[in-house]
Amino acid sequence: MSTPVHTSTPDVYLSRENGELVVRQGQNPLLGKHADKRILIVGGGVTGMTNAWAFLDAGYSVTVVSDRWASLDNRITSQIAGALWEWPPAVCGRHTDVISLGNSKRWCMTSYRAFDTLQEIFPSRELPHHGVRMRMANFFFDNAIEEQPDDYHKMKEIESVTGIKGFKRDPTLVTQHAVNQQAGVIDSYQHLAPVIDTDSYMTWLRFLLATKGVQFVTARISGDLHTQEDKLLAQYNAHAIIHSTGLGGRELASDQTVYPLRGALIRVVNDGSKFPKVNEALVVAHDYEKRDEDGGIVFIVPRNDRTLILGGLAQPGQDSLDLTLDSPEVKRMRERCNKFVPGLENAEYDPEAGFVQGLRPFRGRNVRVERELKPKVDGSASRIIHSYGQGGAGFSLSFGCAGDVVGLLEELDAGVAPTAMKLAA
Repeated sequence: MSTPVHTSTPDVYLSRENGELVVRQGQNPLLGKHADKRILIVGGGVTGMTNAWAFLDAGYSVTVVSDRWASLDNRITSQIAGALWEWPPAVCGRHTDVISLGNSKRWCMTSYRAFDTLQEIFPSRELPHHGVRMRMANFFFDNAIEEQPDDYHKMKEIESVTGIKGFKRDPTLVTQHAVNQQAGVIDSYQHLAPVIDTDSYMTWLRFLLATKGVQFVTARISGDLHTQEDKLLAQYNAHAIIHSTGLGGRELASDQTVYPLRGALIRVVNDGSKFPKVNEALVVAHDYEKRDEDGGIVFIVPRNDRTLILGGLAQPGQDSLDLTLDSPEVKRMRERCNKFVPGLENAEYDPEAGFVQGLRPFRGRNVRVERELKPKVDGSASRIIHSYGQGGAGFSLSFGCAGDVVGLLEELDAGVAPTAMKLAA
């Protein structure tokens, strides 16, 4: 007898408790509390949409403006993301700014708990499905981890953090997977991590927001937001503007430090017919000095029960999306994965999308979650709040950043002067 599938409006909401967003189920006690105040969200990726969810459940009215939305025909950057939750810094590209990195560790744990709760609340029989699964993530090294100080420090932090489930260091993990036993793996550790099917999640998130009353406007906002702040506030009858456009921050925030880190993923059928089915994430985190010219790693992650993604590339400053399966760096990426998992060379491409590419939105000092520091022309405080520069960690940081953004609006409304980002107490 088949399991029944239910289509329902998710009875889930975000509650800000002690400054942190927490996923709750049931009736939201703050629904409509600030309905007379409309928040304008600029950006329709995972950062912007999570901001929209947070403000809506804090009781505000919300409008999201974006020139593109998640779709299977023309995927946005958030859909192309690897979307394996990682403790920062992520293996694909390093956040190195001390303030940004310190906050990212707090933000990522908020997201870890939120994703974990989501997948516990909503079983797979619910439609549309959010696409979140907790899977074991395995990280392999070609040296003893102690010989790689950054990786050793990261591992010890993961081991000590309350809330990360299933941590285990075990140099023999490679023997427990159908991978190349001659791959040169010396050390390894694992832990449970949220893995997000980005197509499903972005579709589910928009469905959730639509059922809660968010207004979606398809439009492109160009130019520095600060110079047109009053115009936008009036046009959208908005109380505040939340800027979440990723690479758009170069134009909309006049932030010349914003730059792309190009990435690409190969998508293959993961049904066990051509190679042993992969059910856990497999990442070979080579020492940086040993990485090839692509900045490449081995990144093999089940996207869902049918699709396996193979990566990855990390190419700073490359802003063109002209890679193909025949590009030399893509061939090298595939070869790295093939060498690690025997049989992958026989894998069939995902018929929906065998190859995807995108630009991770980085910036010079990494993630920016702060109020606009420049005052308006009349000398009053700007009503713009920024959240961009999450790089390859948009999903991992999404709920944590959104919680801080809501807090920044409360600070603004309390008449507190804006200050530059700092480490949370």
